[in-house]
Amino acid sequence: MKALVYEGVGQKAWKEKERPAIEQPTDAIVRVTHTTICGTDLHILKGDVPAVTPGRTLGHEGIGVIEEVGGGVSGLAVGDQVLISCITSCGHCDYCKQGMYAHCRDGGWILGHKIDGTQAEVVRIPHAANSLYRLPPGLEPAAALMLSDILPTGHEIGALNGEVSLGDTVAIVGSGPIGLAALLTARFYSPGRIIMVDPDENRLAVARQLGATDTVSADPVETVMSLTDGEGVDVAMEAVGIPETFDTCQRILRPGGRLANIGVHGRSVELRLEELWIKNVTVRTGLVNTNTIPVLMRFLETGGIDAESLITHRFALDEIEKAYEVFSRAASEKAIKMLLTA
Repeated sequence: MKALVYEGVGQKAWKEKERPAIEQPTDAIVRVTHTTICGTDLHILKGDVPAVTPGRTLGHEGIGVIEEVGGGVSGLAVGDQVLISCITSCGHCDYCKQGMYAHCRDGGWILGHKIDGTQAEVVRIPHAANSLYRLPPGLEPAAALMLSDILPTGHEIGALNGEVSLGDTVAIVGSGPIGLAALLTARFYSPGRIIMVDPDENRLAVARQLGATDTVSADPVETVMSLTDGEGVDVAMEAVGIPETFDTCQRILRPGGRLANIGVHGRSVELRLEELWIKNVTVRTGLVNTNTIPVLMRFLETGGIDAESLITHRFALDEIEKAYEVFSRAASEKAIKMLLTA
């Protein structure tokens, strides 16, 4: 089979690789039909994730068809079309029993990280019964693919950690794939206003199409405070992962506000604790657990999320190197999510 293989910092190749096989009774072998590229994959290529070693197949999102199941897998069968969660979970350890699948003692984020991932023709999925979700008939795979990572991330680490509620004013700093997913899922809770902040006017245009009430492209702190009559917002979501955007979030919160950090930070940030404590501000962080995939899947089934609109570019799976080139120039290419189809 062929796979997109990490070969060291800045190097990758679509090349022949040994087909995966069942290693544990709880494994499944899945033929990948749809996958995509995450910003985390770009971080890996920059050398920011040293746990990823040369020879690793990249990718942690996908849709596929089960080709083989281990003897310990229940509830799934050969031929099932399934969603591959970006988080692998055994379902039995103490963390899994708390719904903290991200910290599964024999899983977590391992696909495309510690074991071979989904940017391949075939992938092995450990703990398949708890890490694969059978797709309902009629659910468009391109839309369902957004359930692998960005929709549960936006929902769990953005909307839920931010405790978005009826009538809230919400600011989402960063209008990339995760920020837009946070926008889509925050709308479940009927906030009164959603302000999207990003210097890219193209992404802000997409945000307006998806329901943003206001968009800000420059001077974010001053502009957001002006839009809220100097009060600030109830919820600020950080969806970029750099000190500057985190600082924007903590400076635009009103008393009693909640800061939900979604972005992956590679550097420390300055926490303005001397200002936040007296405003009764809550700061929450997190790694997605994907335990809300089932409810999000029902929203997709009923048309409650326009997930497919996040896809801006489509490629054949064997064009994945070209797709990476486009995704690495996201701003100039007006790229949000890539769809790769086998």
